[in-house]
Amino acid sequence: MPALSNRTKTFTDSVIRRMTRVSLKYGAVNLSQGFPDFDPPKEILDRLAEVTKEDFHQYSITWGAQNFREALAKKQSRLMGRKIDPNSEIVVTCGSTEAMMAAMMTVANPGDKVIVFSPFYENYGADTILSGAEPIYVPLHPPEFNFDVDELEAAFKQKPKALILCNPSNPCGKVFTYDELKIIADLAEKYDAFVITDEVYEHIVYEPNKHVYFASLPGMWERTISCSSLSKTYSITGWRLGYIIAPFKIVDVAKKVHDFLTVGAAAPLQEAAVTGLNFPDDYYKRLQEKYTKMRDLFLKGLDDIGIVHTVPQGAYYVLLDISEFGFESDLEFCEALARDVGVGAVPGSSFFKENVNNLIRLHFAKKDETLFEALNRLENLRKKILAR
Repeated sequence: MPALSNRTKTFTDSVIRRMTRVSLKYGAVNLSQGFPDFDPPKEILDRLAEVTKEDFHQYSITWGAQNFREALAKKQSRLMGRKIDPNSEIVVTCGSTEAMMAAMMTVANPGDKVIVFSPFYENYGADTILSGAEPIYVPLHPPEFNFDVDELEAAFKQKPKALILCNPSNPCGKVFTYDELKIIADLAEKYDAFVITDEVYEHIVYEPNKHVYFASLPGMWERTISCSSLSKTYSITGWRLGYIIAPFKIVDVAKKVHDFLTVGAAAPLQEAAVTGLNFPDDYYKRLQEKYTKMRDLFLKGLDDIGIVHTVPQGAYYVLLDISEFGFESDLEFCEALARDVGVGAVPGSSFFKENVNNLIRLHFAKKDETLFEALNRLENLRKKILAR
């Protein structure tokens, strides 16, 4: 039989999704894969029930239903500070996962290089490799996860085609400041690179931090491909509704890539989600307050137990330092955590290019009772893990 493709030879399955399966196997509280256990807004669900009885069961327009794009353009124009054309500057995709892949394939040729900050969401390296490009990893230095300007410019000197920017960041919860974004913007302009942003946590930011859309920076609209989704904002991760916002010249190509990748996002789900896109600004304020409460509850619980952890500025992930337990493999630790303690987590090594094995990622997008149950189980962490 002929050999399979070389580009996949370094791939494993998604460690994040694998840890969900491990959690299910042991009946653990799943704080690994980042999806909530509470319902989407009632207004969206009510509209979905209506849609099932209406005529939205066939293909929509390939790059997104007209009313979906118009509602999205209205919302994001207000937030990004510029008028976005729903007909020429938006592509609706099957989640932000496809948006990132389509964006990468739109700008990168085989042999190109792409800058990826480390730690990073695990898809970014794979997206780069599947596009035939080569990732250049630049470390974000804990505990604040700031970048070194000289290290970043050294990466830009290698003439990358693009930089991937996750803001707020998964897994470390960093929210890049305006000054940090301006440094990236100046280097992107100096070395003539695109910036592909992943902004799925744009509305989950904790005071006093502020999310700044990279495309809103002076001179950056023309070289920014903004990717996001509705998954986290409206608690509909299973609906797989994402999008690309970019200048016409870029979107015109991204439409073609998207068409041949997936044809189009689910028509009935787009119709129902328009309801959410039309929510007033107060919805996003209440969302921030809701997640701030979850974060404070969970971090206080970790503090009471005495577990060393990061304090996220945005998104809904926290990294725990497991150095005291003496495991050489954070994957083995996470398996023991699920089996013996009953809490599912993701090994931090799956997010770092560097040799990091002392961190694990938990998420707190859960109901209060779920978080309390997880914390109650974690109270026995040292007893059950150190006693092994």
